[in-house]
Amino acid sequence: MFDPVIAPSGTLLGLLQRGRGDGTLHALTAPRPEALAALNHCVLRDPRHDWQVENRSLYYARLYLDLHGELDAVEAHLFDPEDVLDGDESRTGLALAVLGHLASYGRRDALALLRRYAAHGTNWAWALDELALRDDDAGLRALAAPVLARFATDAEGEAELAATVRDAFEPRPWRLWAEDPRESVATRVRAAQEAGSFDRWQRQMRPTGPRPGWSVRAVFEWAQQGFERGAALHVPAARCLGAVAGPEDRPEIVRAAQDGTDGARCTALRYLADTHDPDVLELIEGAVATGSAAVVEAAVGAFERMHSIAAVDRARGWARRPDPLGAAAGRVLACRGGVQDRDLVLAAIREAVRGEGPDAPTLWTLVDGAGRLGIACAAPVLRHIYRETASSHLRGRAARALAATDPSYATGFAVECLWDCEESTREIAARHAETGDTRVVERLRRLAADPAEEAEVQTAVRSRIGPGETAV
Repeated sequence: MFDPVIAPSGTLLGLLQRGRGDGTLHALTAPRPEALAALNHCVLRDPRHDWQVENRSLYYARLYLDLHGELDAVEAHLFDPEDVLDGDESRTGLALAVLGHLASYGRRDALALLRRYAAHGTNWAWALDELALRDDDAGLRALAAPVLARFATDAEGEAELAATVRDAFEPRPWRLWAEDPRESVATRVRAAQEAGSFDRWQRQMRPTGPRPGWSVRAVFEWAQQGFERGAALHVPAARCLGAVAGPEDRPEIVRAAQDGTDGARCTALRYLADTHDPDVLELIEGAVATGSAAVVEAAVGAFERMHSIAAVDRARGWARRPDPLGAAAGRVLACRGGVQDRDLVLAAIREAVRGEGPDAPTLWTLVDGAGRLGIACAAPVLRHIYRETASSHLRGRAARALAATDPSYATGFAVECLWDCEESTREIAARHAETGDTRVVERLRRLAADPAEEAEVQTAVRSRIGPGETAV
């Protein structure tokens, strides 16, 4: 999947792509055709950089409801001929998730689309998972025949069916079909369930990797084998060292950290950091200076895991370095530094925004640190990150930091955050938004009554609304 093209943050499309609360508020006041066109653009061209951690589906579903939006564009997208040619679930996953939420709100057209796509679409498993949470038994039973027809009845087809049943995210349809009164359906599904269980048991009986009695050298060799085939095994390998290494093995481990193979070097650095070896900080610094990109990444990661006073002191000395170790030092201070480190953390935030922009991965930790340390003068750059980042998770972190540093948050961004796509951001807003704004009172009441809203958000809402539904 290619990185999505995100429109400027000041446009309706850009706001909706980011999942900002202002996107909903602007869409509700814009001409309806324009708002629906922007909404369809987002749903049919997933704007998220990482769909596994960013939420959009409930946000877009609620906007469809508010706009009384038709689903013709979604239907055309799902059943476009491209669906057969492009089986990547990222093409249709967001649309299917939106339909799932709409079905839970009682939209029968969304439920019908899900049923039809589960029977005929390429990404049918996702649609089936959505239906497993929302459809009734009769609706799911009607899908048994078309779903099973996707799998040939030869040995290869039955093996594929067994793997699908074994790995199903939502098992309800398969359990229902295993008890289906049609013997042809029930017998085949039960056989697939049994085969999947047997395969799982076989894999558990054939573990790969380290065994009791392995030597330090054997662990390093295993880590290097993984490195050569593209599998980063230094983290589990370091845990293995913790089980097999004794004091007499330290010289060998230190040598590996200095000039071993990449797999061994990454493993040794991780192990020495986790065991608070007295020489590990020098070894980490040397690895950053001389190691490959993989070794540098492992060395930086090992350093960021350290909680010792010595590591924090060293971070203060490294924080201004213009390299990955300097960036890691800023994150260490953001997590474990004291008030005396506010200037260093603020400098790290500004440098990250200047150098990498408002979506820099390092900002996740640094923004949290700004809030933790109460860096009031960070508010301007935090507001910039909030507005411009395409990551709804980073925006939520910025909102939390602003709540701790910016006195204007309660009457400013907190209001729009009540409509944000991330439940954690809505929760922050529910706790801080100034209820003198009538929009806030009405929104809190709506969130309290919405069965699709997350429990944490509703708990926050109840802390602001009394039994008489009066915001306090």
